Amino acid sequence: MNNHQSEASETSSASSQLPHWAGLSPERAARVRLSVAVEPCDRVVAPQLVGLDGVSAWNAVAQGLRGPFARCRSRVEQVDLMRLWSVARATRMRVVIPGDDEWPSGLDDLPVPPWCLWVRGEGRLEELTRRSVAIVGSRAATAYGSGVARSMAADLGDAGFVVVSGAATGIDIAAHQGALGAGRPTVAALACGLDRAYPAAHRDQLDRIRDDGVLVSEYPPGQTPMKYRFLARNRLIAAMTAATVVVEAGLRSGSLNTAGHAVDLARPVAAVPGPVTSATSIGCHELIRQGAVLVSDASDVLELLGPLSVPALDPKREQDTMLDLLSEVAGRTRDAFPTGRSVSVDVLVARAGLEVGEVLAGLGELRALGMVEQRDEGWCLTRAGQ
Repeated sequence: MNNHQSEASETSSASSQLPHWAGLSPERAARVRLSVAVEPCDRVVAPQLVGLDGVSAWNAVAQGLRGPFARCRSRVEQVDLMRLWSVARATRMRVVIPGDDEWPSGLDDLPVPPWCLWVRGEGRLEELTRRSVAIVGSRAATAYGSGVARSMAADLGDAGFVVVSGAATGIDIAAHQGALGAGRPTVAALACGLDRAYPAAHRDQLDRIRDDGVLVSEYPPGQTPMKYRFLARNRLIAAMTAATVVVEAGLRSGSLNTAGHAVDLARPVAAVPGPVTSATSIGCHELIRQGAVLVSDASDVLELLGPLSVPALDPKREQDTMLDLLSEVAGRTRDAFPTGRSVSVDVLVARAGLEVGEVLAGLGELRALGMVEQRDEGWCLTRAGQ
């Protein structure tokens, strides 16, 4: 037996060493491991695993740490079920997998569904999302946009719909606030482990969401938010809900990514118009131009909740920046840098979920663009790379 097979055998037997409260079946244990080892939308690894059950997928990753799975090596070595379940127990976190009563059926429509969901809160995720609407939008929200989001969320709650959003600054948190202010539960999908509050300034409101609704993530405890994780998170928001409403959005807003996933899933998409001179509404106007339904309040959204197709037109785009032109590996390497300090290649390998050779290639590309530099204490981002 080679070293990789030995590692896989050891991790495969770990579930039998868990305390009785964990209650992990082999399938659930495998899916928990995959949530650590594999980035949800990894363009190299994910296509190799589509259609496999959890045990088969984990065996493929853990025993095949070459070729497409080489970038998972560092993550596979980090899998520690005992630690994960210790954190889960301490924070009253639970794991939901396909086939569980709490699994939102809409997630099965995704090309790459999550291996599992980590959930915190008093609500039941499937029940809350059964009649739900996503309200998303710009972090740089105006008073107008925040007011619309709060009012719309409150009225949708009164009509029996649960608001789902991402708890980000701006429109997202305003939507959650509207639901909470009306005494209604809400669902927040996060792009990090649920053992941390992100953004930290929203800790109190995340606690309130957890008390009546739920916090949900496909990332296990200990995982930090990164740019590509927000994009992966957006597909969950679109898939769990009956429709997506964008309140304010610039042309580069992540909420347009959520709307795009909704279109791909044949879910209705709506947008709130704003002043034609407002940079925070130009993305909404573009969605409407493409065929999204113009809405101004909850009654418009309720009318929307029927069969609807949104035609795809060529969207407007801002001019590409250097970040847009990076390869996938260079982009993931750049996102793995911690803020304001130098870091070693080994740390980047672990944080980015790539193999050493990929990180080195990414660093070479970033250095050629003047975005990183090497110092005695390690690699760091330059001003151009921040």
